[in-house]
Amino acid sequence: MFDDKFANPLFLWLLLLLPAIGYYLWRRRAKMDVVLQFSSLQVFGKIPGTLRERMRYFPAGLRILAIALFIIALARPQSISDKQNISTEGIDIVLELDLSGSMLAEDFIPNRIEAAKQVASEFIDGRSNDRIGLVVFSAESFTQCPLTTDYPVLKSLLREVKNGMIADGTAIGLAIANGVNRLKDSKAKSKVMILLTDGVNNRGEIDPITAARIATTYNIRIYTVGVGARGEAPYPVQTMFGIRRQMIPVDLDEKVLTQVAEMTGGKYFRATDNQKLKAIYKEIDQLERTKIEVFAYKRYSELFGGWLFAGLAAFLLEMILSNTLLRKNP
Repeated sequence: MFDDKFANPLFLWLLLLLPAIGYYLWRRRAKMDVVLQFSSLQVFGKIPGTLRERMRYFPAGLRILAIALFIIALARPQSISDKQNISTEGIDIVLELDLSGSMLAEDFIPNRIEAAKQVASEFIDGRSNDRIGLVVFSAESFTQCPLTTDYPVLKSLLREVKNGMIADGTAIGLAIANGVNRLKDSKAKSKVMILLTDGVNNRGEIDPITAARIATTYNIRIYTVGVGARGEAPYPVQTMFGIRRQMIPVDLDEKVLTQVAEMTGGKYFRATDNQKLKAIYKEIDQLERTKIEVFAYKRYSELFGGWLFAGLAAFLLEMILSNTLLRKNP
């Protein structure tokens, strides 16, 4: 257990000999005591012990201390400072979220938009070294948050998005083009878009396939996620009697979304409920992991000098006291 603190830790076993050395010094000093015979010791009972008498074993203690300090110095105590260099290939990711009216459908809990926001927030929590941006779209598209590593700000802006911020519609092509504009000047080793939608491109000046071709020229990979139950989904409708649910058909252009993903080297996913959506983002999270290399360095500083000096000081003090104040006669 001492290997990281002492260069020669085996020398520390010599400390186990200190009790034997102490016993030897005590026996040696006891043999040197001079025995004088008196007819009665009562006269000496009232004589208080002197300081020299009380310190008669102090030199032996200093010698044991000096030996202990020399042993520790032989073990070469060291201080260690660690340093790490982390080398990583960064990823720039743009999350693209559909805010069209159909995203209020309640085949997800509580609805598609809120479910998508929750899963996207969890995805952000799982990243550490990547820049992430947020693009939202319906009839038009705009950047809600540029690429950033300030995840708390990004998540705050994500919480603010809602249906009605933009005119209704689904401009998938514009969303992709906007994402390309965010990523085209990126110096990251990997550039990724995650586009989530529940509809068919029906607005915007650029179609999804053309936008995907532009993305390929900038080496941007697009993962497309289509959300919606199979067949029909409950949708809240405002009536004079309050909000009621009616079933609406799920209209999702899986063919185009698959083509966009495959053109750019990404993958198309279909989410039919909250759990499936979480699993999709988890899979994308694993697909887009960078390899992090950690180089560890250790710097050793020798500390034996202080222990050696202390041992010499204790030894010299023992020699001085043994031959002056605590000298024993004969």
